[in-house]
Amino acid sequence: MKTIQISASILSADMANLTAVTEGLERDGLDMLHFDVMDGQFVPNITFGMPVLAAVDHCTNLFLDVHLMIADPIRYVKQFAEAGADLITFHIESNSDPAATIAAIHEAGVKAGIVLKPNTSWEEAIPYLEQVEVVLVMTVEPGFGGQSFLWDMVEKVKALRQYAQEHGLSYQIEVDGGINAETAPRVIEAGAEILVIGSYLFRQADPKSAMNAIREEAAGLSAQGRA
Repeated sequence: MKTIQISASILSADMANLTAVTEGLERDGLDMLHFDVMDGQFVPNITFGMPVLAAVDHCTNLFLDVHLMIADPIRYVKQFAEAGADLITFHIESNSDPAATIAAIHEAGVKAGIVLKPNTSWEEAIPYLEQVEVVLVMTVEPGFGGQSFLWDMVEKVKALRQYAQEHGLSYQIEVDGGINAETAPRVIEAGAEILVIGSYLFRQADPKSAMNAIREEAAGLSAQGRA
């Protein structure tokens, strides 16, 4: 049975009550917290950096999933690792050399992942798939929360899952953008194992029930042999 992990994007959280939000999600059985770090250069938005990550790290035991949407991620790998990151993903389209950045992340003692924008073909990741623990498929354009899911990204997830199976690779596939009760089953069926959920999750009166419903859907797909 496929194990689905949910990573809550704090970009959609109440930043004024981040400690309470984090503690509540941890009690509700959340798997990870997702940090969208934006620098105003690689993407037009600016969010938060190491101080916010370190503050959250001090008040939770949750796995910290850090997504660097920045122009030169290799410059900041060590700082984000020291601030508490457990996984650092960065864009293959950034200015940093992908192989060197992956090596730097591993040298810092955390898991590494590469990220693909919607217009980047999955084949561009092939040279690095043996080196990473995660491949993050953006299912919206990076830069802002609350966007609509791009349905053609399901095929990219399928292709990456098939490649892993054919080559005996163990990377997990993460998806980020527009994930909700409607889109989650489709990406799970395609091969995704980590779901970044932001706006949809934080709109729920009962986030625990919403997360459990997605996990139950995944279990049903596994029982049917479709995931």
